[in-house]
Amino acid sequence: MSRTVAVGVDDSPESRAAAEWAAREALLRGLPLKIMYVSEPTPRFVARTPLLDPDTYRQWAEQVTTECADGIRLRHPGIEVFTEQLTGTPADLLCEAAGYADLLVLGSRALGGLEGFLVGSVSLGVVARAERPVVLVRAGEQAADEHRMDPTGVPSAATPFRPVVLGLDLDQADDTLMEFAFDAAARRNAPLRAVHAWPEPPTSFYRFAGDAELYDSLERGQAALLGKVLRPWRQKFPDVDVVEASRCGSAAQVLVNDSRDASLVVVGRRIRTGTFGARIGHVAHSALHHVAAPVAVVAHS
Repeated sequence: MSRTVAVGVDDSPESRAAAEWAAREALLRGLPLKIMYVSEPTPRFVARTPLLDPDTYRQWAEQVTTECADGIRLRHPGIEVFTEQLTGTPADLLCEAAGYADLLVLGSRALGGLEGFLVGSVSLGVVARAERPVVLVRAGEQAADEHRMDPTGVPSAATPFRPVVLGLDLDQADDTLMEFAFDAAARRNAPLRAVHAWPEPPTSFYRFAGDAELYDSLERGQAALLGKVLRPWRQKFPDVDVVEASRCGSAAQVLVNDSRDASLVVVGRRIRTGTFGARIGHVAHSALHHVAAPVAVVAHS
């Protein structure tokens, strides 16, 4: 099956932003864009209700995808776009679609202020189960948001990209995650900021004598480990400017703080098949809810 960038739409502001982001990503990757609308089966007793006539609903779904595709072709000449309408459980079908795509793009609604962003149950279900990268895009996301301000302080999509930020657990620096992050930075000609967090020394709360020396030793050791993990990837992607950020503190909070100027944030999710099933780690969960930039969750073994 041909490689694609896939996006799920539903005519909401967040899905329209997701479709635009997916179109830009498809252009960066030189791939076709697949626009999908998934509708749940209508129960028989509901199907007899005139306002929820299945034929009318199918026509509306087709109209949504067609208008979305036509708009993207107009704004992004040359991109190959095709559409698909499916009926079934959205999370299941989107997970299946993700398996055949380079990545799947979905929308996430902004709540504003300290509340962050609302990630719907379908999106969370897909992120937790998909074994390919899934990118969540906020409502209102625009191309200029991913770029630095121009010299006069005006947002512009013609300026260089903001950094790609990689949230990195040194114990889980999987090749799939590293490849995705470095490739994303290379395609954008953007710096890659590799962020790693480590916990405070256990005695720091009590301020024992020697804490400063212990902290400095830990800081140097963690920075050296980060550099060691990144070294082969620097060699593989010599044109990517890598910024190493090894910081003391909560991994989730450190990542959110370091992502305020990001064009894209990349986090990993370990594929789990145990008793408790698929789930999203707390760092990825925090990024999805509190990082303003698009967030890519990359599943890995």
